[in-house]
Amino acid sequence: MGLHERRQREKESIRANILQAAFTLAKTDGWASLSIRKIADAIEYSAPVVYDHFENKEAILYEISINGFHCLQIELIKAQKKHETPEDQLTAIVDAYWNFAFKNKEYYQLMFGLGMQCSGKGLMKEEFSSFQDMLYDCTFEIIKKKDSNPDNACHSSHALFSAVHGLISIMMMRNDDIPSTMNKTTLDETVSAFIKSL
Repeated sequence: MGLHERRQREKESIRANILQAAFTLAKTDGWASLSIRKIADAIEYSAPVVYDHFENKEAILYEISINGFHCLQIELIKAQKKHETPEDQLTAIVDAYWNFAFKNKEYYQLMFGLGMQCSGKGLMKEEFSSFQDMLYDCTFEIIKKKDSNPDNACHSSHALFSAVHGLISIMMMRNDDIPSTMNKTTLDETVSAFIKSL
């Protein structure tokens, strides 16, 4: 291995350590308390080393949030592929989204700016829209099957996204780490009523 490749690997290793340390600190103390100094102390480097890899804390948060969106996307696709009908796919996608939110609370809070400023300054449009796009596709297919007006698919799927994300957000802001049976029942009934209404 040449000197350039060795340095590149070392750089990638430090970068990965910075991201892992930031995420670990956030799980312990919350995103609001995260600082470059704390990250540097955790990886046992000086703060300038962190700045060599990331412009600022915002850049670190952005990178972690993008990773969160990728992890969510994998779960959504896995859930969708287990079913054939758009109705079952829609239900499975919403369940996967719900489960991801509560199994990965720190990711979810960062991804959607719950209790903090959303990272990325609008740079993550594609990743942010993934769940909504999947809801739209299923909604459109259900409407098509029912021979209803396809023009309603966009508005309807956005309303469902708002309901699901809203319920999760309310629970997280109340520090309900484990969703209650009542809340999950509310979600299930919302999805069922949504499908029937199309």
